[in-house]
Amino acid sequence: MLTRLLLFLIIAGGAGYFGYTQWQAQQSQLPDYIAFGNGQIEAVQVDIAARTGGRVAEVLVREGDMVIPGDVLVRMDTRQLEAQMARAEADIARAESDVAAAVAMVAQSEARQIFAEQELTRTRELVERGVVSQEQLDSRLSEARVAQANLASAEASETAQRRRVDAAVASLREVTTQIEDSELISTVRGRVLYRLAEPGEVIGSGATALVIVDLSEVYMEFFLPSTQAHQVAIGSEARIVLDIIGFGAPATVSYVSPQSQFTPRSVEIQDERENLMFRIRVRVPQELVEFRIEQVLTGIRGVAYVKLNGAEDQPWPESLEPPAEMQEILDRLMQGDS
Repeated sequence: MLTRLLLFLIIAGGAGYFGYTQWQAQQSQLPDYIAFGNGQIEAVQVDIAARTGGRVAEVLVREGDMVIPGDVLVRMDTRQLEAQMARAEADIARAESDVAAAVAMVAQSEARQIFAEQELTRTRELVERGVVSQEQLDSRLSEARVAQANLASAEASETAQRRRVDAAVASLREVTTQIEDSELISTVRGRVLYRLAEPGEVIGSGATALVIVDLSEVYMEFFLPSTQAHQVAIGSEARIVLDIIGFGAPATVSYVSPQSQFTPRSVEIQDERENLMFRIRVRVPQELVEFRIEQVLTGIRGVAYVKLNGAEDQPWPESLEPPAEMQEILDRLMQGDS
């Protein structure tokens, strides 16, 4: 048994060494104007979270499902919010009734104020003619001032009642918004990665219910030493060779880190670890992603290749070019043809 195990380990090690040396030989044949690095297919992850806490009523998708913008993913229980909405609507009706009463009071106060002013005017005329006393004039003047104050008070009350209506309408709008937010809707086209909530569960405000992989931007990140990274420009042409396909898929450099960092831990060569490295991101054309969006999987490993500055017109090695039939498909996709 031990002999068989040792024989298996020797064969496996030999196969691994042979594959590694073959890969190294292929890389050593690359022109010096091409840089490369290991990476994996990645995409932005979007958290679908509840704006307000509550009980989950429905989860309409499962892990692995494809979603598009506008799809309803999760519905929260809105019974309590609907009760609050009914109360807010009642508050609006009551406040509007109070406004109507305040308007009537203003009209009544205006009539009394006008009458008091008229009485004051007539009394002044009578005082000038000596028909009534100064005491009656003072009484009419006091009544006019009280009527004016009552009118001001009624107008202030009307204004306050109208503000109560505004507050009740704002409360209704807030509750309505919360009810609208109780439907968690997808804003991206992608695939459900994690389902973190189930019907009947109570989740808190801001709690994540689903995690979606946004397939509108599929990319690969890798690292290059400073001697090469400074020669890579955003927009440069690139190629991605995945472990599951044998040809180079087109890509474009979309990001070059402005800060250096050490190489990833997966690099085990001492000389490489001592070099500062820069993170590079190459993006897969969206047309190509859409063409095979159902088959797009993140986490697949591969190698990314980029042309360095000054080599824009240099050809890609044949090993990094797609087959003729695939190139025709890619050309049609890039031109917008189906």
